[in-house]
Amino acid sequence: MKTWTMFKDFSKYYKPYIGVIILDLICAALSTVCELVFPMIVRYITSAVEVNALVLSMVLKLGLLYLFLRIVDTVANYYMAYAGHVMGARLETDMRSDLFAHLQRLSFNFFDNAKVGQIMSRVTTDLFDITEFSHHCPEEIFIATIKIVGAFIILGRINLLLTVIIFLMLPLMLISMIVFRKKMKNAFKEQRVQAGELNADLEDSLLGIRVVKGFANEELEKEKFSKGNHLLFDKKKNAYKFMGLFQTGTRFFDGVMYIGVIVVGSVFMLNGKIDASDLIAYLLYIQTLITSIRKIVEFTEQFQRGITGIERFYEIMNEPVDISDKEGAEELVNVKGNVLFDNVSFHYGDSNEEVLSKINLDVKQGENIAIVGPSGGGKTTLVSLIPRFYETTEGKIYIDGTNISDVTLKSLRNNIGIVQQDVYLFCGTVFENIVYGLPGATFEQVKKAAQMAGADEFISELPDGYNTYVGERGVKLSGGQKQRISIARLFLKNPPILILDEATSALDNESEQIVQKSLEQLAKNRTTFTIAHRLTTIKNATKILVLTDEGIVETGTHDELLEKNGIYAGLYSSYTKM
Repeated sequence: MKTWTMFKDFSKYYKPYIGVIILDLICAALSTVCELVFPMIVRYITSAVEVNALVLSMVLKLGLLYLFLRIVDTVANYYMAYAGHVMGARLETDMRSDLFAHLQRLSFNFFDNAKVGQIMSRVTTDLFDITEFSHHCPEEIFIATIKIVGAFIILGRINLLLTVIIFLMLPLMLISMIVFRKKMKNAFKEQRVQAGELNADLEDSLLGIRVVKGFANEELEKEKFSKGNHLLFDKKKNAYKFMGLFQTGTRFFDGVMYIGVIVVGSVFMLNGKIDASDLIAYLLYIQTLITSIRKIVEFTEQFQRGITGIERFYEIMNEPVDISDKEGAEELVNVKGNVLFDNVSFHYGDSNEEVLSKINLDVKQGENIAIVGPSGGGKTTLVSLIPRFYETTEGKIYIDGTNISDVTLKSLRNNIGIVQQDVYLFCGTVFENIVYGLPGATFEQVKKAAQMAGADEFISELPDGYNTYVGERGVKLSGGQKQRISIARLFLKNPPILILDEATSALDNESEQIVQKSLEQLAKNRTTFTIAHRLTTIKNATKILVLTDEGIVETGTHDELLEKNGIYAGLYSSYTKM
């Protein structure tokens, strides 16, 4: 994304707060004017002393004038410090909301190739830097412009030639800034990327802490973290090197400007072109200019971080939403559960190798379709196409005769329930995890759903019942308990189409039997797709599909497929001998 286009798009976030920005800039102007007036007061007093015209009343008036200016300056700076930062925080909040909303719209294709730690870094740290940038950028540029232009006009009226000589040094300072600007920008961006990588590694290690400890690999994880941590240090060190060169160069030019004023000003004073009061005014204004430039230097690091944050923000915001509602999409209502695959093929976006090819499948309302086959045959991918987690690359899928591409995603997914092998429970209570299936449901509805899932008994025995905190990803519960809570969540949702993706394969025999009963209860009168690892659980399926990398190679009931003595019979025989 080009810089100008990025800033143009970023400027829309300022629109709701344009009044705050205008008032902030007015305060910045008042504060700057107050600062520019002080050298003129000193020059006036010095001139009066030279001609013996200084009187007490004049000093008191000038003192009161400067006191008034200081009060104005104080009020203006308070507004800039408070209201300006609040505006930046509001802008950050708006951007974070937009970023999170966009992440919610992205398909599995994006998350399959993204690191959660990197995304979290962009949602938090990067946006905080944008807050500081969004407030200070217009303010600091505006103040610096007023000070430089104002000082030039005032000094030019005193002695234009001396003023031009002094201001000719400014371009040299700007050139030094431009030389290091790009290097600083790249260095800070590399630093931010590495910080995101470190976040991702940290999250991966902490979420897998039980595996780490189970294999006694704490030292290995420490080594991995140390490597990433030191790499982040190296990136920061490189960024600070360019920042140090940048600041040192600016400081050098500070001294050059002071020397220039003293040497050239003294020559002018010896030749009678300026007097002592003018030279003092020049020295005071040079201090103002140098202070402004130092402010810009101090702001440059923040500016670079802000630019980097904006770039990383738009890297995600510009990520295309490849699965969305088409224009005129309708609600999918009164779903019976007839599902038709019409010549469906699929391959992942970064590969031309087809995972599914020319799949044709007609499933009637209430049927229980079991899908078996070797790993990598596309079983999970096939059922993931029904709720449009991925988009078909060829062919169409229909529900009750309606193309799923013609209906809204929300209404489509509201009619489909999924139970997976790896159950995800949110960090919260049992009640909060079940009610997720139907937000706003009453406690009675939640309890009834838990009873139907065979979960109410063990939930009631928990320390706080339905208000028991389940821990990160449900760590305080057993695998069977987590699975039954996820089933209760689906009973509450009550979808007409059900997808069971190896829902019991990770459970022990006792838990499997309990969960299997819950699943059989859940599947009643629903169109069900079951991906089975344990083949004994699908013997009563309406139809069993054997899916390989060549497509659906066998279809039939359990008994019919055993009679064929084909792939399914071999898989079943191998399983029962285990």
